Amino acid sequence: MKLAILTDAWQPQVNGVVTTLMRTRDFLRALGHDVLVIGPDQFATVPCPTYPEIRLALMPGRALTDLLNDFEPEAIHVATEGPLGHAGRRYCIRRKLPFTTSYHTQFPQYLRKRLPIPEAWTYALLRRHHSAALRTLVASEHQRRDLITNNFRNVHIWSRGVDTELFRPCGREHLHLPRPIWLYAGRVAVEKNLEAFLGTELGGSKVVVGGGPDLARLRLKYPGTHFVGYKFGQELAQHMSSADVFVFPSRTDTFGLVMLEAMACGTPVAAYPVTGPIDVVREGINGCLDDDLASAAERALQVARDSCRDASLAYTWERATGQFLAQLAPFASDGRGMAALPE
Repeated sequence: MKLAILTDAWQPQVNGVVTTLMRTRDFLRALGHDVLVIGPDQFATVPCPTYPEIRLALMPGRALTDLLNDFEPEAIHVATEGPLGHAGRRYCIRRKLPFTTSYHTQFPQYLRKRLPIPEAWTYALLRRHHSAALRTLVASEHQRRDLITNNFRNVHIWSRGVDTELFRPCGREHLHLPRPIWLYAGRVAVEKNLEAFLGTELGGSKVVVGGGPDLARLRLKYPGTHFVGYKFGQELAQHMSSADVFVFPSRTDTFGLVMLEAMACGTPVAAYPVTGPIDVVREGINGCLDDDLASAAERALQVARDSCRDASLAYTWERATGQFLAQLAPFASDGRGMAALPE
């Protein structure tokens, strides 16, 4: 099958959405499918307001139309709700083509932390965007229920995986810091609720891997924390493997792929009992959940590292890609018309 994936999140961005789409593309190609990913790197771009590291495609409609017409896909997946996502949605609607979407980011909560915009307004805009799709794919059951509560329809599960060959126990000696070592990896931005971790009284050492718009401010405010910048590949796995507990303070993630990566390295997770963590963290098996983050972190020290690794093995990209493939909406044989919804 010839599949086009349209996404506003793509390289050189570093986040769970990009990782998910890259791994899905690679596994689809390994299965023999012809996959075209259309991202901002193929267009003129402007910086995203409040987050200039992210570039957004500038008026991509005509160029996107040319790319899709030249490729002649048999199915289209609109992965994000930015300029490319909206342009892809219009392309499909005008041609009466079925398409699928995915919901990766809790924009109502993210925007509310940055701007005085009621969550209900953002949900209404997102609901309109996704309502035209045959199916909307989400990473977890709790996220599916949340969208249904907010009147989204045709919401289906597309889970996530982890590369257990890259992310594996690879020694505890990479970080030469006083223990216990509490580590966070991910975007350094207000929506990640990092200060709930950095401001918590915990003995030992705190390490933050990653970058983002809040990095300079948090470095000044928390000089005792080790901000080590971006780490990739084996070096990231070594950092995660060396930590005693991976602390995930976000309350707004739809999944949290880095939690699986930490578990695969044998490191237990401490998090809040919210969407994302509540779907993958099993109390005492691969981490601990608590509304008191410090309590969750302290208890996670007692979790067996072998148990964390074993729990991560259930999440494979092969399985996740199979779910994605099963939910696609290929065009009718004549290239026109909306496919019927399954009973």
